[in-house]
Amino acid sequence: MLTMVHVTHEAVYKVGGIGAVLEGLITSPPYAREVTRTILLCPLFSREGDARGRLGPGGEVLYSSVDGLVNHPLAAAFRDIQNHFHVDIVYGRRLYREPMTGFEQHPEVILIDVNHAAPGPVNAFKAGLYHGFGLVSSRYENSWDFEQYVRLAEPGLAVVQAIGGVAQGQCVVVAHEFMGMPTALAAKLKNNPRYRTAFYAHEVSPIRKIVEEHAGHDTTFYNVLRRSAQQGLYIYDIYGDQFGYFRHALVEATRHLDVTLAVGDWVVEELKFLSPKVAESNIRLVYNGIPAYATTPEDTAQSKRRLQDYLERLLGDRPDYVFTHVTRMAVSKGLWRDILVMKHLEQALRRLNKTAVLVVLSTEIGGPRSRKDILHMEKWWDWPVAHREVIPDLSGGEALFYAGVQAFNTRSRNSKILFINQFGFDQATCGDRMLPDMNFWDIRKGSDLEFGQSIYEPFGIAQVEALSFGSICVMSSACGCAFFASRVAGPEGSPNLIVADYTDYRAEPDSISGYLALTREARSAYDEQVAQRVAQQIAERLPKTPEEKAAFVARGYELARRMSWEVIAGDYFLPAVRELPCDCPLANAR
Repeated sequence: MLTMVHVTHEAVYKVGGIGAVLEGLITSPPYAREVTRTILLCPLFSREGDARGRLGPGGEVLYSSVDGLVNHPLAAAFRDIQNHFHVDIVYGRRLYREPMTGFEQHPEVILIDVNHAAPGPVNAFKAGLYHGFGLVSSRYENSWDFEQYVRLAEPGLAVVQAIGGVAQGQCVVVAHEFMGMPTALAAKLKNNPRYRTAFYAHEVSPIRKIVEEHAGHDTTFYNVLRRSAQQGLYIYDIYGDQFGYFRHALVEATRHLDVTLAVGDWVVEELKFLSPKVAESNIRLVYNGIPAYATTPEDTAQSKRRLQDYLERLLGDRPDYVFTHVTRMAVSKGLWRDILVMKHLEQALRRLNKTAVLVVLSTEIGGPRSRKDILHMEKWWDWPVAHREVIPDLSGGEALFYAGVQAFNTRSRNSKILFINQFGFDQATCGDRMLPDMNFWDIRKGSDLEFGQSIYEPFGIAQVEALSFGSICVMSSACGCAFFASRVAGPEGSPNLIVADYTDYRAEPDSISGYLALTREARSAYDEQVAQRVAQQIAERLPKTPEEKAAFVARGYELARRMSWEVIAGDYFLPAVRELPCDCPLANAR
């Protein structure tokens, strides 16, 4: 028997990339065949509402001390855990449904309310972290992000044990990002031969921080990384001691686990950059999968017509091409690069006598704006064509991006950018001017081109989500998906893929110090050069006939099929887990 315990903040709701990974992995046929039992472990973030909504749509609560649902065969064991750790427990099942095939999985879910955890057991565990792994918890206790996941670890494993998760076969504790690390380290401290531990490196948190904060972004960092590897240097040699940042301390401790699953080629190198001992640890490349949906040119054309109808209703003109970028609003996404490419593409579109609209679907607020607010904005200031820097419309980061959009739209004639700061893409979430039968898959199926020129993107599922529908996918060389897609496409490449290399820059002097000295102005000037080359490639590749579009659809699906979650689960994830040792002795700490 093989039990998987996924420790993640997205156990119930899909907030970002980790939720997409869990959904794709758990509903893949190889995972479903081989993994006997899947358990999702997470803090209980809110006590609001009742039991019906605790585990999401289709979820089933079997036990909840929060809601008084305590008639369960394991109630006595759960009460003992609650009393010892002074926590509350919610236990049940949630629903995963693969959106295109309808295949369902019902993993178990454990939510622990750790807000009032007893200090005795928590402090004893922190002592274990120090003596076992050298982790000084007292440095990070002022961060709730650190504290709540430390408090989760021991009661979480106690519930896993109470429900029989460690009774037979192997129990693999998978720490998704830094959040799961305390639980994985707690499993190591148990010295139980049934436990195995894995770190799922969806990113390398200290590296993201460095890339986002330096004016040179990816242009600086990846040149520094290459040269550091050649010279045997590590992060502390270049950027100083990082242990003041709790995420660095937790990610550096991954060297004590049995395996690290890195979602991209750069992630492997970033991990090795942390320290010599991390570099020597068991790091395996496990790409993310992407949706691979068989479709027809007629189906994609129908979705494109719906997009064109919607854009004509909003803007007054019907575009020949529809470009898209579906993403979070964050510095790492490099959204200014989209505007740069569009600026240079404008000239090509004029020569071709064609028009295009780029639809940017992105927001930086946590939850969706209410339908009432959307309808109000739609009526009174022509949202989403026009925006205002007031609540409930533009947040600070959204306003900054919209300023660039306004400047572009003022100067352009054959192309426009439409900024929709609301996820959903249907009439219920995006207003009454959207077609009644439109849904999110139309923005995937109907897109001629998807942008994703991030400065830091460990993988980037969204960048290639439209691939199987024949979209041209434009990604930066910082994206893990660019490595995977290029590997699948082979040495000849594919017209469906454009990889923009914003790191192919030579500083003066060509040295680590030279790249660290790169200014925002110099990096922006180089961004402009790369964007011009990307625009030229796009203009050359855009399909001009239905037959050309059909070829894009056929090629895109074949690429996506070879990058699917079925391939990832069967060829990458499960082999990495199978090859772990059957005993898990406590690793040497230092």
